[in-house]
Amino acid sequence: MTVEITSHEELRELLGVPHARAANKERTRLHERDREWLGASPFCLMATAGADGSCDVSPKGDPAGFALVLDDATIALPERPGNKRADGYRNILDNPHVGLLFLIPGRTDTLRINGRARLVSNAPWFDDMVVKGHRPVLAVVVEIEQIFYHCAKAFLRSALWRPETWQPDVLPSRARLIKEVEALPESLEDLERYYGPEYATKIYA
Repeated sequence: MTVEITSHEELRELLGVPHARAANKERTRLHERDREWLGASPFCLMATAGADGSCDVSPKGDPAGFALVLDDATIALPERPGNKRADGYRNILDNPHVGLLFLIPGRTDTLRINGRARLVSNAPWFDDMVVKGHRPVLAVVVEIEQIFYHCAKAFLRSALWRPETWQPDVLPSRARLIKEVEALPESLEDLERYYGPEYATKIYA
């Protein structure tokens, strides 16, 4: 029998009350340690939701420190060349609330930032976001409303950073995978060539 949780009261009764340390850890401004974390993080996940409630999570990655600290309550993320779907950016235009999860490879804790976002097409600090000659055409400016560190349990349970658990070849190559699941006119050979060794040389083009 499936039992659905339909109220906050049911959820709290099932999960219990959070420990005071967890309940009270939220902050609204960057600590110096947060700045150091952002300076060491090369990757984050950005969650957004549209006006209709539909959700999107997009990976963002660049050399460590790509999230630019503008002040104690504001950061900015550069846009890099991608598939041009702009799902998250379109969501931000309709609903400014975003959630960010910053990772440091090998660390099992994470830095979470929730806030309100806006899109900016130019600012003096864009020059500080140049990577390999690429100046972003867009940046997401996030005004921080909540910031806190998230515990390591999910990473420990998944053994995410343990190389002996990695199985990158458990599924077909990127080219073969999308050829099988998407209606693409390109041949498998063309896709293998596109996603081959030269792919990494074109990520800022």
